[in-house]
Amino acid sequence: MATLTTARGGGSILCSHHEPFTRYRFLSRPLLLHPHPSNPTSTFLTYSKPIGPISKITSPGAADTSSVPTTADKAIVTDDQFSLAKVSFGTIGLGGGITLLGYGFGAYFNILPGSEWSALMLTYGFPLAIIGMAFKYAELKPVPCLTYLDAQQLREKCATPILIQVRNDVTRYRYGDEQHLDEALKRIFQYGQGGGIARRSAPVLQKIREEVTEDGRYCLVLVFEAKSLQLSDFEQRQAKFTSFFGPGITAEIAKGEENLYEVKLISNSNVNPSA
Repeated sequence: MATLTTARGGGSILCSHHEPFTRYRFLSRPLLLHPHPSNPTSTFLTYSKPIGPISKITSPGAADTSSVPTTADKAIVTDDQFSLAKVSFGTIGLGGGITLLGYGFGAYFNILPGSEWSALMLTYGFPLAIIGMAFKYAELKPVPCLTYLDAQQLREKCATPILIQVRNDVTRYRYGDEQHLDEALKRIFQYGQGGGIARRSAPVLQKIREEVTEDGRYCLVLVFEAKSLQLSDFEQRQAKFTSFFGPGITAEIAKGEENLYEVKLISNSNVNPSA
């Protein structure tokens, strides 16, 4: 019989066993505490049967989603290559013209060196600044494009020429257009015509997204903002979207976030013939 002193209340623990009370025994076989019948402040220990290895306990209704691929797990392609389509001619012209005008005036009044070139800088700086302001006024900025890696790899094989052209047009600077895809939206929604919508209610392209559908097809998603339209206004023109951006594609309509609507242009070609 061994006696152990407990930390609570200064009581004692009576250990009754026939095997040496070693660290190995203590760890390998669980011990149970029982109150002593004659002394409330004391307890005695007995061995219990091993409970075996401990396994992970999960809720019956809980689903293991660790292996389910999600959109957030897909790799996103960053477009960091230089292209003239990403350059604003308005910014270049306006910046260059103002620089020439500023330095030309400074040189003309002998504040800056190069007074012999001041007339030339003023002569070219003024029209360059005017041209830059005109480009800036007519400028239509590109929309953001979110491209997933699997969609980029599938684009060259499955995307139709029209889908590639649409992607390239809306992701570069344009001049003179009121909005992206203006001609397409004018024909699809029939501004000011019977059965159409008012031009002030026209949807505005906010961004595009390249993704792959569940059956492995390339999909170009056009995300529009339309505060004055409903989902039914897009659904009843689904066939027109298919016809205008075709052939070789199928258009699907989906509701996005508040006032956002998605037009999914899905290529009919597939790299997997069995799909």
